[in-house]
Amino acid sequence: MSGLVLKSVEKWYGETQVIKGIDLEIADGELIIFVGPSGCGKSTLLRMIAGLEETSRGEVFINGVDMTSQPPAKRGLAMVFQSYALYPHMSVGENMGFSLKSAGVPKAEIATKVNAAADVLKLTHLLDRRPKDLSGGQRQRVAIGRSIVREPTAFLFDEPLSNLDAALRVEMRHEIAKLHSRLDKTMIYVTHDQVEAMTLADRIVVLQGGVIEQVGSPRELYERPQNLFVAQFIGSPKMNIIGGDEVDGHFLAGGAALLGVPKGVCHLGVRPESIELVEPSDASLSGTIDVIEYLGSDNFLFVDTPVGLINVRCDGKRQFKVGQSVGLSFLYEQCHFFDNNGQRV
Repeated sequence: MSGLVLKSVEKWYGETQVIKGIDLEIADGELIIFVGPSGCGKSTLLRMIAGLEETSRGEVFINGVDMTSQPPAKRGLAMVFQSYALYPHMSVGENMGFSLKSAGVPKAEIATKVNAAADVLKLTHLLDRRPKDLSGGQRQRVAIGRSIVREPTAFLFDEPLSNLDAALRVEMRHEIAKLHSRLDKTMIYVTHDQVEAMTLADRIVVLQGGVIEQVGSPRELYERPQNLFVAQFIGSPKMNIIGGDEVDGHFLAGGAALLGVPKGVCHLGVRPESIELVEPSDASLSGTIDVIEYLGSDNFLFVDTPVGLINVRCDGKRQFKVGQSVGLSFLYEQCHFFDNNGQRV
């Protein structure tokens, strides 16, 4: 049993339970991302895997070995934090090799490993600089390089790009994707950024209130969310959710029958790109444009309708006016249906 396995893990702080019996298998070499709202337990779960938080109940297996009671140093993992935590008086090379030096590794071996990591991360020309002379993205690469030289079983990333500006986040996202491909090591990554999750992950774990709502590839979560929470959490902008009633196979909302639906549907989910604009006279649902967001390649129209504000994505070349009347047609094959408990029908 290679990789990492969590069996019914729980975390309690006194009488408060924050991780509620999670079972999860992470394959060797997989890049898996934990996402969820603030306070859902994603960072706590990562710290439990690292051994920085005690596991109250359950078991943590790493490459088939029960590591539940082992300290962090014996788990063979490397953690990269949101804070770079570099020593300001040391050079880049000294920062990267410090953990090996502390472990008594010979200087020649340290130099070999530091140079190899620097080559992978394009830091070779920066090895003699101090952290204060580096950009935020370079500092984060040094922090990752410090982990690489230890040759860990897996890498744990706790929101590593949160301190970077938008352009650097994109650059570092690409660097991490290439790094995973080169190293072929297991990576567990915590983020609140959906773009990071959707573009980097082999699989995404969606957490809410200390439990797993759904695990799957980015495509699976986007195209087949298993409940309302995942449907609205995954995707930017988020899915439109319309409440109504199923009567004789038709979904009734806002005084109109919008489309045919399976039995028991109480919520209709439709993503902005799954709505077509038609003439109001040809639509069962129409409204007026309340807000226009122009993003170059796309327009996002917020249409005020009898069922609430509906977000519609359309070609950026088309021109609209606030107050303009439009009809909405839902693409049935791309719609999502949920019952009264918020579960997928």
